[in-house]
Amino acid sequence: MPGLSKSLEKGKKIYFASDFHLGAPDWEQSLEREKKIIRWLDIVSQDADAFFLLGDIFDFWFEYKNTIPKGFIRIQGKFAELTDSGIPIYFFTGNHDMWMFDYFPKEMNIQIFREPLTLQINSKKLLIGHGDGLGPGDVRYKLLKKIFRSRFSQWLFARIHPNTGIDIANFWSRHSRLSAGKEGWERFQGEEKEFLWHYCKEIERHEHHDFYVFGHRHLPLDLEVAPGSRYYNLGEWVNYFTYGEFDGENFALKVFSENGR
Repeated sequence: MPGLSKSLEKGKKIYFASDFHLGAPDWEQSLEREKKIIRWLDIVSQDADAFFLLGDIFDFWFEYKNTIPKGFIRIQGKFAELTDSGIPIYFFTGNHDMWMFDYFPKEMNIQIFREPLTLQINSKKLLIGHGDGLGPGDVRYKLLKKIFRSRFSQWLFARIHPNTGIDIANFWSRHSRLSAGKEGWERFQGEEKEFLWHYCKEIERHEHHDFYVFGHRHLPLDLEVAPGSRYYNLGEWVNYFTYGEFDGENFALKVFSENGR
């Protein structure tokens, strides 16, 4: 599994967030949420060493050769401002924004990752990623993911005119579980059905990690994997506004409010 090492100075923190789902469920609500996310970034960037964005930042994203989806200009500008100031951003693609290519690296100096990554920070070891397609079961989705991530599927979709392609994607987006208000999946399912928790326990049997940090699940979770090892799910920003904060020693789930952290 690929790895990344970072040293963290005292007083600095690393922030984790996922599942902004910008674009859903409509333009007005997405814009309001985008502005709230920027307010959060403004506050936490004061002591941020780095940001890790763990997927589904956009409810849909596809980069044509010379075209990207309309909108989201405020957050793109904020990302560029942060990286220009020397704060790195690491972006993990999710199942909604897997079709990212070279736009973010070229325009905003943001490194893109497509698979889970082992992250060594000082003496602590984390396994991080979006979380889709991990763990047991869900064979149908895993097959669809392989198809959508194939070069042929990307080439084929790129042949569709952007007006049509993005309209199709927005139609899918309106029927996503967040947009449609399907909340059942966001209830705690128990150990056997919490596939990411199960995945973390399987990995821990072979290799120790102090923290496992994922998105995708849409439910903020803090669960023990084994003694000295915990699994955190970052939740989402449509209902919960939760994020992860790591100070080099401890990891915590926090909720952003307009009055501060």
